[in-house]
Amino acid sequence: MGRKYFAANATDYTQKLADYAVDLKFGDIPAEVIERAKMLTLHTLGVALAAKPIELSDAAIKVAEAANGGKGGEASVWLGGDKLSMASAAFANGTLSDMLDWEDCAWAGHPNSGAIPAAMAVAEGLKKDGKAYLEAVVAALEVYQRVSMAVQPADDFDHNEGWAIANWQIFAASTPAAKLMGLTKQEMNQTFGASVLFAKMPSNLQQATMSNAYHYEYGITAQNGILAAMCAKNGVANLMDCFDIPNAYCEQLTKAVDRTWLDRSLDDRFYMMDILVKHWPANMWVQTPVELVDLLVKENNIHADDIAEIVVNPPTQYRMHFYEEGFESLMEAQFSIPYVIAAMLLDPKPGPNWYTPEMFKDPKLIEHAKKVKAGPDKEDTLLECFHIYQNGSHPEKTVTITMKDGTVYEKTQRTHKGHPLDMLTLDEFCDLFRREASFTLTPERTEEIIDFVLNLENVDDMSKIHELLV
Repeated sequence: MGRKYFAANATDYTQKLADYAVDLKFGDIPAEVIERAKMLTLHTLGVALAAKPIELSDAAIKVAEAANGGKGGEASVWLGGDKLSMASAAFANGTLSDMLDWEDCAWAGHPNSGAIPAAMAVAEGLKKDGKAYLEAVVAALEVYQRVSMAVQPADDFDHNEGWAIANWQIFAASTPAAKLMGLTKQEMNQTFGASVLFAKMPSNLQQATMSNAYHYEYGITAQNGILAAMCAKNGVANLMDCFDIPNAYCEQLTKAVDRTWLDRSLDDRFYMMDILVKHWPANMWVQTPVELVDLLVKENNIHADDIAEIVVNPPTQYRMHFYEEGFESLMEAQFSIPYVIAAMLLDPKPGPNWYTPEMFKDPKLIEHAKKVKAGPDKEDTLLECFHIYQNGSHPEKTVTITMKDGTVYEKTQRTHKGHPLDMLTLDEFCDLFRREASFTLTPERTEEIIDFVLNLENVDDMSKIHELLV
C-alpha cells in the first residue's frame, strides 16, 4: 500500500471513497438519480454550446489545440467537433462549460464543469457505453460533494481571503476519468492523491482582478483530473490516503476540517440531488434577484423605461458593484446584480447576447443598472449564503420595484427555479437546452442531441456523440 513518512490518522476515509467510486454500478443507482445525471449532462452541454459567440471561447479552443500539438485525438471539442486528446478536449469543454457561468452550483462550487467534460472525453475516447458514462458521472458528483464539504472554511472566513472553489473541483474530474479507465480501488486512491498534487491553490486573484481567465480554471481542472487518473494508471507509487494524512490535503484548506463528510451516507444518500441548476447565465448569488425582477415584470406588464428604482434586500456581499463607465469583463458583469438585472430588462431571453462588448458599455444598460440599489438590511455574506444553501434552503431576497408614477411592486423569494426544492422538470430542461443550443446548432441537430442524452443508457458507444457535434 505504500510507505508513509509522516503519521496518519487512524482512519480509512480515502479508501472508503475509492471503494465507493469503483464499486458503484448502474443498477445500484435510483432512476431519479440517473435522470438527474442526464439532465445535468444536457444542461452542461447546452451552456457550452451557448458560449460560441463569446470571443474567449474561440481562444480557449485555440489554447487546447496548441497544447495538443494541433488537431487530432480521441475526444471531441463540443463547439465544432474537432478531435483532440482526452485531456485537451476536457480543457476546452471545461472552459466552455463555465464561460457563461450558467452551469450548476453544488454546495461549494460548479462540479459539472469538471465531471461532464472529463467523463464525456474519456467515455468517448475509450468508446464506453452510456451506462458506464452515467455511472462515472454519479460517482464523480458523490465524491465531489463529500470532499468539498469536508474542507469548507470556518465561520470567521471571509471570501476576500481567497476561496478554494477550483481546488476541490478536481475530484469531480479525476473520479469519472479513473472509473472509466477501469482503475483498481488502490489506483483510485492514488488518483485522489494525484488530484491533490495537481489542484489549484486557494486564491483571491480572480476575484481581485475580475479577469475572464477565471473560466479557464474549470478547463484546467477538467484536464488535470484526467491527467491525475492517467498518472495513477501508469505506475504512480505510494501517494495513498490523501484525506487521512494530516496536512496532506484537508488542513491545507481550512482550520475547520470535518472528515466525517468523506464517508457520510455513502450507502443511502445521493448528494448530487442537492445540486442547483442555474436558471440564468450569471453567478449563483445573482440568480434570485434576477428571477424576482423577471417575475414582477411579467406579472405586472412593467416596461423597463418606466422604472424609477429597483431595491434588492438584503443585498449580497461582493455582488452589488456598478460602474458608470460600463463593465470590462465577463466575470465583472456576471457577478453584478445590477448588470444582470439590466441585461434581462433589455433582453429577457438569456444567453451570450447579455455579454457582448457592446452590452458592457451600452448606455441603456448602464441607465437600467444604475436604478438597482442595495436595500437597508445587513448584507448577506457569501459564507452565510452558502451555509443556508448547505442546510437545505436558500437566502431569502425581496425585490421592490418603484415606478416613475409612484406605483410599487414587491416580491419575495427563497428558492428560485433550478434550486433542488424547485428543480426544473424534464420539459423545462429540454426547453432550456433548446435556447442554449440555438446559438450553435440547427433545430434538427438540437433535437438529436436531446434524444441522445435522454436515452444514454441505451447508447452502446459514447463516441457516437461526435457525429452530433460536427
